[in-house]
Amino acid sequence: QAQLVESGGGLVQAGGSLRLSCAASGRFFSFNTMGWYRQAPGKQRELAASITSGGRTNYADSAKGRFTISRDNTKNMVYLQMNSLKPEDTGVYYCNADPARWSWGQGTQVTVSS
Repeated sequence: QAQLVESGGGLVQAGGSLRLSCAASGRFFSFNTMGWYRQAPGKQRELAASITSGGRTNYADSAKGRFTISRDNTKNMVYLQMNSLKPEDTGVYYCNADPARWSWGQGTQVTVSS
């Protein structure tokens, strides 16, 4: 079981950028594909981006070209660089394995104003 702590969210104007960080405890972090998930108000949580242990990435169509996921296995960290943010990116962002297998952290709120 890993513990996940997300940070880096905030309020930003449309077109702005944010970098989210996720600190994961647990011995098996480096072996897992990791993902960033987002939950928009009133909607189900969805996978926005994922990265394999070897660094191969995958993005939801809405995130392609704007978001970049990365990881540092030496620090048990996963990052999400979000550029050209849009109001529809607003939501709570969580990290977890892909597919999710650990208890969810508290998430980090991202609010994009128009």
